[in-house]
Amino acid sequence: MITNVSLTSVFVKDIDAAKAFYIDVLGFVERTDITIGDGSYRWCTVGHPGQPELEVHLQLPGPPLSPEVAELFARARDEGSLFALGLAVDDCRKTYDDLRAKGVEFLQEPADRPYGVEAVARDNSGNWLVLVEHKEFSPADFD
Repeated sequence: MITNVSLTSVFVKDIDAAKAFYIDVLGFVERTDITIGDGSYRWCTVGHPGQPELEVHLQLPGPPLSPEVAELFARARDEGSLFALGLAVDDCRKTYDDLRAKGVEFLQEPADRPYGVEAVARDNSGNWLVLVEHKEFSPADFD
């Protein structure tokens, strides 16, 4: 039986730079950083300190993907077309201000939505980060 989601991957441009961004800017912690096999494959994960069961794998587009698929993901990442993570926040407007002060690029300022307050940022590889301050709502209210 599946008990939870434990891993997700984010395609990045540079593992060291991405690791620093997720740790130093977003407040994540290092989980694993090792090389596998002949030393050519790096397994680097970070995670939120309050959510130990979930790791975010910072990955370069490459093996085990085919060269064509790796190029597709690299191109989409470079164009800023990839979604990375949805992040729950307790105060979206304050988090927006804090992250902007740290130099984070935002695509969308905090805005009220039926499900809460949402802002959209980019990580340092260009991936989308959606910040959501959740509020109670019912999808049935929008039928």
